[in-house]
Amino acid sequence: MERILKVRSVGDYCRYVGADDLHPLVCVIDYSEVSPVRHSLNNYGVYGVFFHDEADIDLEYGCGRYEYGKGTVICVSPGQVGGKEDNGELVNLTGWALLFHPDILHGTDLEKAIGKYSFFDYRINEALHMTDDEHDVLVSLMRQIKAELGRSRDSMQDSIIVSYIRLVLEYCRRFYNRQFLARHLENSDTLARFEDLLRTYFDEGRQLSLGMPTVQYCAESLCMSANYFGDLVRKATGDTAGNCIRRYVVMRAKNELASGAGIAQVAYGLGFEYPQHFSRMFRKLTGMTPRTYRDSVRKNRSAE
Repeated sequence: MERILKVRSVGDYCRYVGADDLHPLVCVIDYSEVSPVRHSLNNYGVYGVFFHDEADIDLEYGCGRYEYGKGTVICVSPGQVGGKEDNGELVNLTGWALLFHPDILHGTDLEKAIGKYSFFDYRINEALHMTDDEHDVLVSLMRQIKAELGRSRDSMQDSIIVSYIRLVLEYCRRFYNRQFLARHLENSDTLARFEDLLRTYFDEGRQLSLGMPTVQYCAESLCMSANYFGDLVRKATGDTAGNCIRRYVVMRAKNELASGAGIAQVAYGLGFEYPQHFSRMFRKLTGMTPRTYRDSVRKNRSAE
């Protein structure tokens, strides 16, 4: 049976690695000050941003096992399980960890905005790989937060710390944007596999039993988390993965309508439970109803 460390508070993790517990809701750990440490497979009740300067560790995350190397940033959120089970081995680490409890965000703008940082729900194999300059930026921020935690608490400290946390997350988002752009060829291959997946899905008639393909289905079929897949598609196309699916469906619908098929027949054939749902989506994406489109095709053919 796996031994799992329950990280319900930042103090739980601080005590495990032997770091100072200076604030009930936030901690910054400089691993060079606490190493060597034991491995731990963690069930998180807090948010965490981890990166190591020197590391070559096989980590578990969900159902997978992945190599965690130098310059890799891993972000976790409450409810996730990750790490490596304690096997008694001590490992020397350098690098940093920022952990913060959701309660530190209560009443702040970041509480409402935390959901936009979709990288908290990426899989570990979709982690951020920093450049040296990016690494230096995060280290600088970690040191500043650590210094603030070492000061006497006052009425401004929490708001200052939350501002630092938001800055860390904004930089992570910037770095991920750079990574998406840098992986242009890889992203192009993913888009091609995405289109092939949709084509196969409808050619094999899966929509008749499963309905319209979802972003979650496509992401899992392409071995990605839904958030990472959605962000990759948005960066590569300027549109959401959901809209890409809908545009593909509309393209197939146009072919069917142009061949003279009835609207209800097309709707059911594409996996819609109700024809009006199909008509609403078609009109939203094309600016016309399926009937208007079909009639315009007929009119143009008659005029030829």
